[in-house]
Amino acid sequence: MPKRRYIVGPVYDWVWFLSTPMLALAAGILASDTWLSTEERAFFGQDDTLTGFFIGAVIHAHLVAVVFRSHANPTVFRRHPVRFLLVPALLWAALMWSEWIAVVATIVATFWDVYHSGAQTFGFARIYDRNAGAPAHQDRALDFWMNQLLYAGPILAGATLVDHIEVFAELEPWSDPLSTSVPAHVSSAARYLTWGVLAVSAAFVVAYAMVYWRHAQRGYRPPWLKLWLVGSTGFVSIYTWGFNTWGEAFLIMNLFHAVQYLALVWAMERDRIANVFRVPGRPRLALALYLAGVGAYGLGVQAVDASMTVLWAITIVCSLMHFWYDAFVWSVRKAQV
Repeated sequence: MPKRRYIVGPVYDWVWFLSTPMLALAAGILASDTWLSTEERAFFGQDDTLTGFFIGAVIHAHLVAVVFRSHANPTVFRRHPVRFLLVPALLWAALMWSEWIAVVATIVATFWDVYHSGAQTFGFARIYDRNAGAPAHQDRALDFWMNQLLYAGPILAGATLVDHIEVFAELEPWSDPLSTSVPAHVSSAARYLTWGVLAVSAAFVVAYAMVYWRHAQRGYRPPWLKLWLVGSTGFVSIYTWGFNTWGEAFLIMNLFHAVQYLALVWAMERDRIANVFRVPGRPRLALALYLAGVGAYGLGVQAVDASMTVLWAITIVCSLMHFWYDAFVWSVRKAQV
């Protein structure tokens, strides 16, 4: 029998995990077409809107927060020392050695981020499943692909597809044919992608519903917290990535994803974070230092000129390692999650 329904507690989960997709949607709507999102400001030589600076800082803040789970957690660190020390160093050296590799890494990060974001919602959903007493492997693949479909499907079929594939243009200085062929082919096939995604999605949703209907016939009821999380995230993803009615898709989708992650790291690692900052027994101060630390990194990244290769390479390494580390340090099948 499950010991609890929530990951942390009712209030914490609803504020930081369960309600964040809808709250981020509301924030994006409120910020749309206001001075926050239309007027550019200068910050350390970089020009962007306030919402642009804000979401950029939040994104990079949550990316670096993984170190409190990977490097600052002795149990996790002892299991993967090569992945946590050698691989980042080699990747950074490769980025410094070749600007082409750095550009390719940026392209990889763009699409890995899409996959990673769907996987995060999947992870939260599986934790709620586990807390409700479901076996760790029950419908695991089904849930995984449902969350990937709800997150990536609206990108492939919707208004923001061009925004994602334009990153290939960065290969143009090397006369790489991908710089023009990928955007051209994707744009020409956009209609077919839309219909294809809609057809696959409809079939998958029917199959998903049938599986859970059979579970219900056998007396199993999926936790409603999981259904709310997946359903609300899917709605926001379809409405935002698919239509981008308010023009704030990247703000909305990245905001709730980052907030969920920062809250999860704090909930799981607060004692270790307090020890890292040498303030054991003072959780409020530890929380302030945690947010200030990751926030300072996020703001620093926003202030970095992309031509500053050494610093920019660090941000790419941090991004890629965040996506990779999350794939194995937060597995629901491990007792420490």
